[in-house]
Amino acid sequence: MTPQRDDIPWSVPVRLEVVGAGLTRRLVAEEAVRARIAKALDLAGLDSLEADVEVRPVLDTHYEIRGRFRAAVVYTCGVTLETFPSEVDGDFDMRATTDPAAVSYEDSGEITLETMDPPDLIEHGVLDLGAYVVEQLALGLDAFPRKPGVEFETPAQEAEPSPFAKLAQLKLNNPER
Repeated sequence: MTPQRDDIPWSVPVRLEVVGAGLTRRLVAEEAVRARIAKALDLAGLDSLEADVEVRPVLDTHYEIRGRFRAAVVYTCGVTLETFPSEVDGDFDMRATTDPAAVSYEDSGEITLETMDPPDLIEHGVLDLGAYVVEQLALGLDAFPRKPGVEFETPAQEAEPSPFAKLAQLKLNNPER
């Protein structure tokens, strides 16, 4: 991940030299950052976002990024368009590497659930912990949020008369036939 990109609403860069044998960080998004994240994720609001993230080296060029995030989001109901608060939380376990060869893999044509995603490529010797948290928050959001207790009611449709009903009407209008 490239440090300080404009398309990332929350950037918390950590240089690999700082990771050493392992690193633990508690991240808390400030109000301006939460506003950028809410806009980027099309939320009505983001009242809080916190994460505990641990980074540790696995091999010479590979790193494991584990964490847990908690967020108080404000959704817009897809039925009533009213806003309502909700809690979103989740755990994540990601891999990253400085080795470009480890990022791509040969596609065997077979898709299995056991196939792990290739690791992310670490660019410029920097891991962006904020970007990982925002990505995981985006994955944890409800794609079709509904305010609690709200049900979508299908509008009643008028029954379309059948072609035979029109013929019957013609017969009633012309009884001699």
